[in-house]
Amino acid sequence: MMKRAFFLILIAVCVAGATAQKPSLNKAYNHYYDKNFVKAKEAIDLCVQDEKLSTKAQTWLYKGNICYFLANEEYGAKQKDTTYQIVYPDAPVEAFDAFAKAQEINANAEAMDMLTSKEALPQLYPLLLVRGVDLLIAKDYAGAKTTLEKSIASYEMGTPQYPMNGEIYYYYAYALEMLNMKDDVRPYYEKAVKDGSTNPYVYVRLIESYKAEDNPTMAKNVLDNAKAKLPSNTGIALAEVDYYYWMKDSVKARNLLDAIPSYSITNPDELVNLANCYIKEKRYEEAIRLLEKANGLSSGNFVVLYNLGVCEYSLSEQLFNQYNKLAVFNPDDANAVQHKHLSDEHLKNAAGYFEKARLIEPEDLNLLNTLRAIYARQQSPKYDEIDAIIKRVSGNE
Repeated sequence: MMKRAFFLILIAVCVAGATAQKPSLNKAYNHYYDKNFVKAKEAIDLCVQDEKLSTKAQTWLYKGNICYFLANEEYGAKQKDTTYQIVYPDAPVEAFDAFAKAQEINANAEAMDMLTSKEALPQLYPLLLVRGVDLLIAKDYAGAKTTLEKSIASYEMGTPQYPMNGEIYYYYAYALEMLNMKDDVRPYYEKAVKDGSTNPYVYVRLIESYKAEDNPTMAKNVLDNAKAKLPSNTGIALAEVDYYYWMKDSVKARNLLDAIPSYSITNPDELVNLANCYIKEKRYEEAIRLLEKANGLSSGNFVVLYNLGVCEYSLSEQLFNQYNKLAVFNPDDANAVQHKHLSDEHLKNAAGYFEKARLIEPEDLNLLNTLRAIYARQQSPKYDEIDAIIKRVSGNE
């Protein structure tokens, strides 16, 4: 019985050995030639793991071409149909690394109907940019940084066939900021500008970097350049308002603020930024109008809901202070009573917005402390609930 079992195991091992795939450059090339890039990738991946074949430039040249055309095929399908699921998202990165490896071993390596490394490497930047942005969206900032570095290297290898107008540099700088590498960011925003960027965020971030080092001259130079390139852009107009607030010229800032046509803005971020300027001016009604519009365009946004709460709370405080002044002389005065009623209404609205924001960020201490103050004024039983949460979150239980 033992002999029979051993014999069966031996047969199984032999069958497995016979059916196991062997690394074959010819098989990889044939699949590539037939445009079956998935099968070609399976075959070439065996080759690059082989001790002998992995030392040959031709192996890596094959892999580079296979991954490049596989990436083109998949990302092209995704462009036509957004529901298409890419199976090999890192194919552009693998292609870049493979071409670089082939070039390292033999810069003159070539194969029939295939790109050489010298031809292929400068063409990879669009695919690498798309992959890098996907990683940014997934919040894999380290992976995005590495991928976008390769995209930049590809882009700078020659005169680009398709100019990116600074977008590669912008996304790379964004990845650096997300990794808290802010000291390394500015050169890439500057490169984006030189590359012809029309992205307002490039100029805004560059202005902010000069403001952070207290360099008003350079901040103003960038601002003027941005205004010349994007004369009707709301983001740049807001950056100019903010610049004059920073320079303590509130009159100039206020005049520029009033000149912005807020009725035509449909971007939620721009509406929030414009509302912030009105909040700075304590023009809460105008800020509420803008924030309500932003909330309609992008519901469930913590910043929008929180700022709406701040505006309503501030209006309530203003009216309550006016009520107190009037009530000193006559608490039953109709004007005083009206101020108290309006104050209570704004306070109720504030609590509503803060509670909606709390559903998104349940442990934000600034929000919780304001809510507790509101419920104290309202003598609400919810005061104890919020107070307990604050003590738990701050570790003072």
